Amino acid sequence: MKKRLVFECSSCGAKYSKWTGRCSNCGAWNSLIEVVEETSKNKIVQNYTISNIYKLSEIDNEPEFRIKTKINELDRVLGGGIIPGSLVLVGGDPGIGKSTLMLQMCGNLHKDSIYITGEESLKQIKYRAQRLKGINDISVCSETEIETIINTIKKTQSKIAVVDSIQSVFSDNIDATAGSISQIRESAMKLFNLAKQENISIFLIGHVTKDGIIAGPKILEHTVDTVIQFEGDKNFTYRILRALKNRFGSTNEIGIFEMNIDGLTEVLNPSEVFLSNINKDENGIAIVSAIEGTRPILIEVQSLVSPSGYGMPQRVSNGFDSRRLQMILAVIEKRLGFQLKTQDIFVNLAGGLYINDTSIDLGIAVAVISSYLEKSVPEKTLLIGEIGLTGEVRAVQSIPQRISEGEKLGIKKIILPNINTQKLVLNTDVELFFADKISNVLNMLF
Repeated sequence: MKKRLVFECSSCGAKYSKWTGRCSNCGAWNSLIEVVEETSKNKIVQNYTISNIYKLSEIDNEPEFRIKTKINELDRVLGGGIIPGSLVLVGGDPGIGKSTLMLQMCGNLHKDSIYITGEESLKQIKYRAQRLKGINDISVCSETEIETIINTIKKTQSKIAVVDSIQSVFSDNIDATAGSISQIRESAMKLFNLAKQENISIFLIGHVTKDGIIAGPKILEHTVDTVIQFEGDKNFTYRILRALKNRFGSTNEIGIFEMNIDGLTEVLNPSEVFLSNINKDENGIAIVSAIEGTRPILIEVQSLVSPSGYGMPQRVSNGFDSRRLQMILAVIEKRLGFQLKTQDIFVNLAGGLYINDTSIDLGIAVAVISSYLEKSVPEKTLLIGEIGLTGEVRAVQSIPQRISEGEKLGIKKIILPNINTQKLVLNTDVELFFADKISNVLNMLF
């Protein structure tokens, strides 16, 4: 065997004969790493057979069978449960709750599961399990060699296996350290083959980079069947589990959990959690409805507008895109005539959520104006609508679901985009108001 030195991109796995500052395949900077590659001078010529070919009509339909984890929010994100023989990648920031969730899942499926750790000792796993509620006498193993892990899973005949983490696993057949691109790729492929051949569902816990991207080459995400990721601010107790890829279900579903001393508990009605000031008469507060996955969530928007004591006014956004906030403020100044250039403006979404849904634009604008005018929004009022650059209130999706959620939580008045009246047929006791301009909304409220 002949060895040669190549440079491999840590983001996408592309290979180069010499080092460059930027990967031409994925565009990442300073991502090329030296890798020693073994090549053979004499290629072995093999006679390959032809694979069997079938028509779709010739393939038997089997009823879909999913393994329930008994954690409803996790089952929701997975598409209804675990598909046997699937490979699932679980990512998230350190301490966000990945290992805790997997331990709780194994606790619910203790007879059919095994938890393999490469980062903690068995005693540490026991201490963690004792702290959590409902963790039965599950099978655990501390191992980092991929060949040993595969043999162990086969011997135990487990239906569910958790490997924590894929970055700690290595193969003796590769001359590289654990966590390197080649080791991650080789280990993932071996576990993928094990899952398909033995019909075992395997969960891989993966680290993330400082940018929140799952560490390792993109081929790791392409190899697995499902990628789920934990999101949330560690300063808050709430966590969102989101599917970034799912071959067996929708990527529109999310799961919401609360982290406490006993582990992760499911949040069955998130709107009640993120809504606390629905009955308080205070300025700078508005209630909005965002769609996360397929479920509507009512959220409290808080805004504070005060004269700036510095030359450059501050624009601080927590839980909302700061560039989107700048656009909304520009519309308020240009179309409504409010002078915000000398004001410090702070916007916060209560509960530590980060929302990308543009339907909360109207609520954010009203909260800012409410704080600026020092006039409160009427109690139990829900604001729904996207704001355009001309000041119009644009239509949004899933209006019936948003109205239904608001009605459950005692909302009495809802302001909607005027264009949504065309397709809206509802039987509700909530008072609905329609507006086509943000100026019309202000006339209704103040």
